[in-house]
Amino acid sequence: MKITGLKTEGKRRIFQIAAALGFNLDFLSPLKGNISQARTKGLCLPALNCYSCPAAIGACPVGALQNSLNSLRYNLAAGQKKLGLYVMGSIALMGTIGGRLPCGWLCPFGLLQELVYKIPLPKIRIPAFLTYFRYIVLVFLVWLLPLLVMDASGLGWPWFCKWVCPAGTLEAGLILSGLDPGIRAQLGYLFAWKLGLLVIFLAWMSVSMRPFCRTVCPLGTMLGFFNRVSAFRMKVDLERCIVCDACQKICPVSIRIYENPDSSQCIRCLKCEQVCPTSCLSHGFSLSATGAGQTTRIRP
Repeated sequence: MKITGLKTEGKRRIFQIAAALGFNLDFLSPLKGNISQARTKGLCLPALNCYSCPAAIGACPVGALQNSLNSLRYNLAAGQKKLGLYVMGSIALMGTIGGRLPCGWLCPFGLLQELVYKIPLPKIRIPAFLTYFRYIVLVFLVWLLPLLVMDASGLGWPWFCKWVCPAGTLEAGLILSGLDPGIRAQLGYLFAWKLGLLVIFLAWMSVSMRPFCRTVCPLGTMLGFFNRVSAFRMKVDLERCIVCDACQKICPVSIRIYENPDSSQCIRCLKCEQVCPTSCLSHGFSLSATGAGQTTRIRP
């Protein structure tokens, strides 16, 4: 499948903007000072978009997963078999279809990071070891702590959403506090902490490409597990590849796609495909193993 006509990057930007608007389609609720209660609110969106954003018409998969885990033990003790299978199934379906494709084409916070990076400042590379921090965030803040640490009522906390998520601070915290004087009056150290994190990430975005995606984002990390088996595939014609590393130079996550087309870090943005001098990179949807990218060792 080859994108023609409008350049791929232009099409990707249209998709990103359309997704940001489409995920937050209830424009009337913020004007009324309310949080949207759209009938679609219980459905998981294919990207990081805060449930508490007043205009949001869907649920963030990360927040939904934490809520399922932090109430799991309580539900089982009460004899209720609510295991959160819908949420896990939604994430698995997204990953099976596109892997991290939503990260590159649909995520509003990913779009923000790319736009802030355009600020003309000196740029710095993100050390490779920091990219492993996202696994720690996923395992502890999203999976284990909501499941294991209970309050007096027997319920856990959405640790990632409560203590870290800068997307939630931007899309929900700042907007809600601006709309509701009662909420502003109750703001304390927790909001100050999260606002500080948001400022740090905004500053980091201006000098490094997609730092949140690469070092923290638990949704991207989960979807990345599916890159190897997803229907959407990146393909490399190794016979035509000249190992010029043009792909790595433009890659938002700084990978050599010819070494591993199924890399869990690849966000499927297709920038590499557009700059390849030999057109050895391509993409497409395939339901068979033969659609997988080649990983044969290449001689420099």
